[in-house]
Amino acid sequence: MNPVRFAIDGINHDHINGQLAALRRAGGVCTGFHALEDDLAADFAARYPDIPRIAEAGRLYEDPEIELIVSAAIPGDRADIALKAMRHGKDVMLDKPGMTSLDQLAAVKRAQAETGRIVSILYSEHFEVPATVKAGELVEAGAIGDIVTVAGLGPHRIRKPQRPGWFFERERYGGILVDIGAHQFEQFLFFTGADDAEVLSASVGNRANPDKPGLQDVGDVHLRTPGGVTGYIRIDWFTPDGLPVWGDGRLFIVGTEGTIELRKYVDVAGRAGGDHLFLTDRKGMHHIDCSAVELPYGRQFLADIRDRTETAMPQARCFKAMEIALKAQQVAEAGGIQMKRGEAA
Repeated sequence: MNPVRFAIDGINHDHINGQLAALRRAGGVCTGFHALEDDLAADFAARYPDIPRIAEAGRLYEDPEIELIVSAAIPGDRADIALKAMRHGKDVMLDKPGMTSLDQLAAVKRAQAETGRIVSILYSEHFEVPATVKAGELVEAGAIGDIVTVAGLGPHRIRKPQRPGWFFERERYGGILVDIGAHQFEQFLFFTGADDAEVLSASVGNRANPDKPGLQDVGDVHLRTPGGVTGYIRIDWFTPDGLPVWGDGRLFIVGTEGTIELRKYVDVAGRAGGDHLFLTDRKGMHHIDCSAVELPYGRQFLADIRDRTETAMPQARCFKAMEIALKAQQVAEAGGIQMKRGEAA
């Protein structure tokens, strides 16, 4: 079996390293990368000296041996990369968010339907976190019964002096609910098993960064599935400097027969390391170390490319997560719920 050959177009977000690692672990071969920015390209080439820099992006799309285009470009540019790849007969893996407007989403969905290519968004807080993968296995096995509610918390460290200009431009990063919220919407659909969800309320705000008016540093959303399962999402850029990781990502799943809590990256003042899962059921309280759990996304995705299947993630859920994120962003910005510095949350 020949390995899947892929190329990279756009390395503006560090998530490209996770995308590359997921594919290489599964046997994929990266044939080259394209980047407009010389500084980013120099750092990337130093880290991956075996991957050549390709000056003209067109060479990647015209190469018949390349089956997959991978991108962590500036969020507002990712949809155009996906469209170009599909029109050249290639599958696509994007960093989240895959698109920053509903018009972009509609264009990508049309092209995907017309070409039959695969568009996958690597929602890394699910697919690259062993604790989340393990939680999915437990929920599927019925460990906590039927799902009642899901709450996801996604705090991030802002590192403001190190961020590029586009990071603070609303139209380029898409808004906080689209950008870092996309992770949470996909997990909500995954754990509830729902095909859709209604945005009951949403808000965004800039609470502590008046020097960057385009930045939204906090947001939250209240969701409900057609079956009545509810969800809450809160994301922000307020990870304290004293935390040893970029964010205390947490997920709470309540079922009719038990609960699951994930401390994905750190157990504050508790156990060392990350990937902690706490299961409470009728038999008691259980701590599960998930650090050795396999991450199947890369292996499944490459199999999907070969077999034209949807085992890594259903195409519909990939798109639906972005649709809900984009609609939530609209609700927040059009509903007059914007919070300003000094106002109560």
